[in-house]
Amino acid sequence: MPSRRLLPESHDFPARTAPLVGSPSELDAAVATCRACPRLVAWREEAARVKRRAFQEWEYWARPVPGFGPPDAPLAIVGLAPAAHGGNRTGRIFTGDPSGDALYAALYDIGLASQPTATHRGDGLELHGVRITMPVHCAPPDNRPTTTERDTCRPWLARELELLLPTLRAIVVLGGFAWQALLPVLTSAGWQLPRPRPAFGHGAEALLTDATGERRMHLIGGYHPSRRNMSTRTLTPAMLRDVLHRGALIAGLPQDPQRP
Repeated sequence: MPSRRLLPESHDFPARTAPLVGSPSELDAAVATCRACPRLVAWREEAARVKRRAFQEWEYWARPVPGFGPPDAPLAIVGLAPAAHGGNRTGRIFTGDPSGDALYAALYDIGLASQPTATHRGDGLELHGVRITMPVHCAPPDNRPTTTERDTCRPWLARELELLLPTLRAIVVLGGFAWQALLPVLTSAGWQLPRPRPAFGHGAEALLTDATGERRMHLIGGYHPSRRNMSTRTLTPAMLRDVLHRGALIAGLPQDPQRP
């Protein structure tokens, strides 16, 4: 019997497609075609129709937003999901919204980004030794994906981390949602969690080992640079730089601060 055609609208499209891709660039292309979650598809496309006044002239991306950064990065950053009028508009994660303004400025400060701003896909921004991804690739209503949406999207994250594995040494996890989404991905891939199960917190660290005990993966938790966290100073620029610097240090990236 011939195999069932992989339709982007199928709920199992990520689970059936992700294992077939052979590189991060192929994964990015496949992610961008996904329509597996009806609520997220409707929301991302509605945001593109009902634009904010400041973005009336924009042609929104309005598709799943892939990861961003080199395919051989020793450091990964895992966020939450694209913003409706940020990544969903520009087509690049953390680009065109206040969270991205904070994140890329911090990455620039420690030498991991070529410039401190991110406005659109063609703005010349490059990342050095770090790749940014997320557990949910579509903008969710109220920035809150459901557990079903998170689980449907999980195979994309699992495959991306698998493709990064030859060079990946550390992961900075921004926010409790990302932390809880990432741990099952890692355990399913054979990584052993320490006991007790590591809890999320800003500056929290966990050391994972593979089944042989010979390979290690470091997790570093950090508050998400959301507008609310930054405006209430739950997270400050210095705090964000510190967790990113810690991740870069563990990953063995050269420290090349742009500013004191």
